[in-house]
Order: sequence, then C-alpha cells, then structure tokens
Amino acid sequence: MTRHLRHPLALLLQLTVLGALVGLACWPLNRIDQWQDSLLALLPGFSDRPWTLSSVLVAASPLVVMPLLLRLQSGRLRSGAGSGIPQTMLSLEHPERAAVLLGPVATIARLALWTAASLALFPLGREGPVVQVGATVAHALRQRFPRWLPALSNNQVLAIGAGSGLAGGFNSPLMGLVFVMEELTGRFQLTVIWPGAIVCVAAALVSNLGGIGLFPLGLTNALVPEPVQLLWALPLGIGGGLLGGQFARLLVASTAWLKPRVARQPVAWGLLLGAGLAALALLSGGWSGGDGEALMRHMLAGSPPQPVPGSPLGALGWVLVIGARLVAPVLALAAGVPGGLIDPAFSLGAVFGSGLLELLGGSSALGLALGMAAGLAGATQLPLTTVLFAMRMAGDSQWLWGLLLSAVLGAYVGRSLQAKPVYHALTEIGEAPSPS
Repeated sequence: MTRHLRHPLALLLQLTVLGALVGLACWPLNRIDQWQDSLLALLPGFSDRPWTLSSVLVAASPLVVMPLLLRLQSGRLRSGAGSGIPQTMLSLEHPERAAVLLGPVATIARLALWTAASLALFPLGREGPVVQVGATVAHALRQRFPRWLPALSNNQVLAIGAGSGLAGGFNSPLMGLVFVMEELTGRFQLTVIWPGAIVCVAAALVSNLGGIGLFPLGLTNALVPEPVQLLWALPLGIGGGLLGGQFARLLVASTAWLKPRVARQPVAWGLLLGAGLAALALLSGGWSGGDGEALMRHMLAGSPPQPVPGSPLGALGWVLVIGARLVAPVLALAAGVPGGLIDPAFSLGAVFGSGLLELLGGSSALGLALGMAAGLAGATQLPLTTVLFAMRMAGDSQWLWGLLLSAVLGAYVGRSLQAKPVYHALTEIGEAPSPS
C-alpha cells in the first residue's frame, strides 16, 4: 500500500475505534432505559389498569431512593453528583481538571447514581451520563496513546467523544455532531466535522445493535401541508418555548437554591424531594415518571395522557400532566441527581402541543412534533440540535418546515426567560463551592 494511502486509512481506523468504544460504553445505559420502560408499563397511565400494591410501590420508590442517593452524593459518591455535561464543559475549559472530572471514579459514581434514579422512575434524561461517558473514553484513549488522532487537539478529541456519547445514547449521529458544534465548541470547524461524523456514526451503530428501533418514538403519518405547519408553528413555537424556557429558568434557580441546603441535610431534603416525586407520580397515574419517551410513544399511538385512566377531566387532563412534567424533573435534577433535561423538555413540549391542537381540532401528531421541538429548543437554546433530534425520534422529514420555525421561535422565547443557556448556567453553579 502506498504511503499516501496509509495515513487516511489509519486515521479512519482510529476514528472508528473511538466511536465503537464509546458506543460499547453507552450500550448498558440504553438497556437500563429499556428496563425503565418496563417498569413504567406497570403504572395505570401506561397500562390502563387500576392501581395495585405493586404499582403503588413502584410509583412511591423515589421516597426511599432519593434520600439514599443524596446521602451517597454527599459522601462516598460525591464526585458523581450532577448531570455530566457541566463536568465535560469544565474539562474543555480547564484541561488540567479532566483527569479528575472525567476519571474512572467520577464516571462510575455518576453512572451508578443515574442507574438507581432511572430504575426508580425519576423523570431524568440520559444525555448527561452518555456525554460524560463519551468524553471519558476519548480522554482515556488520548492519555494512554498520546499519538491517537494526531491531527486533532486534545479539546477536539474530547468534544468529539462527548458528542459521540450523545449519538450513541440517542441513536442520532447528526444530533451528536451538531451538539459538538452548537454547544461544546461554539463554532463549525471543517477539521472537526468529518472526523466527528465518523465517530458519531460508529458510536450510534455499536450502542444500538440488537435493541433500539430506527425511530425510537415510532413513525408518524399525518400529512400536513407546509403552509399549515408554519401556521401552527407560530403559537406552538411561542407557547412551547415559554414552557421550555420556564423549565430551564426554574431548574437553574432551584439548583442554585438547593445545592447548599442538600449538602447540609441530604437525607432530610431527600425525603422531602422524594415525597414530592412520589406524590406527583401517584396523582398523575404515573405520567410524571420516567424520561418521557414512553409517554410520547403512548401519545403517538393515539392515547392522550390523563391524570388517571378514565379521568372525568377528559381532554383537559393534559393540563395537570403538563404541570407534573414541568415540576417533577426539576425536583430531581436540581438536587444534583445525574441525568439530563433533553427528554424531560422534549416530552413537556410534546404534551403541550398535542393537547392544544387536539382541543383546537388540529392534528395532535403535528402538535406533538412541533411542541416537542419548541419545548426542547426553549430549554436548551439549541435549535439545530433540536430539529435533528425531533426528526430522528419521530421519523418524518415532511415536518421540517414546521419543526424549524417552531424550534427557532422556541429558542428565541426561551432565551427571554433564561438569558444564559442552561448548560452554561448549571456549569457556573457547579463551580460554586458547597458548604462543608
């Protein structure tokens, strides 16, 4: 083989190996997410069956698990507290801290805490842990083999690894790649785009072998003309953006307020917050539990959420579910439990959009799609990442126009409520020292 061909092939092999290792590390997290769905199926909202002793115990499990997690986070597993994305962003800003923030102790602690919270049906996403897993694998490879991917800087390798974790966790390579540019590096670089694409594709392929459907929420088939999409995208983009922005604002404020208090009295606050999560799950029929993906699949199948099966509130029951899906994730995430806000914000907007269009006589499937885009963009202020994620999850590119407008409006409105993007704001709060 000629010399000028060896280098590109060696680079391609190194990129593929990095992606495959990240995907392999994300695989267990995806299985845990499936186990969470199995537990959600026991609750009345997802099963259309009445409460039983076993379903009540599942819904009330945060009352026991939350104080235990907060106690561990204040002690032996202190390094595992928090989402995982702020820790990755800090490692990009301060490379000398990456050995601790992305080290095996912090990563294993975070994954253990997230696993316990997920199986207790905490309303948490998984982008925080999978982003950290990807960054940790990339950092470990670069430390062990300094000449690994020599054309890329340490920060570029770390950012690509983090993005590939997102790709592996959500079966969405383009979403992971754009997240690198839109959030982690803040600019589109040709030197990063094509290596990042290879790593993200490899991570998504390996992490989802034999388990995750091509379109995780299912296929939508409502044919809506593009002018009608744009018409509905205006109110849904603004309304969903307001909800997403309020979610981010409430999360940032609650995190800042709770951090010193939880550090001083972890068990007491754990009991209080766990009781809140359990109460919301029991009152909503279980709709407030889980990351939100099972809820959205249920809605796409034509079953609008109500507080309990057969609720006399009828279509208006979605208002109470909106409140539960807004408050419940804040109770968990603000306490420092590892997780993510992508799925919670996504499902919050989906419930809002689907219910609103159902009341107004429109397509509830269209409302779900545009609402989830507005809710996520309003919370994260990442419209491009949002659109790619929405198309990947719902599996229909015919709604591109509506999704774009809804996401852009949502991001703009969300910024009016939460000026600093939520991940950056949470990173600053994480930097603040906790009381001893």
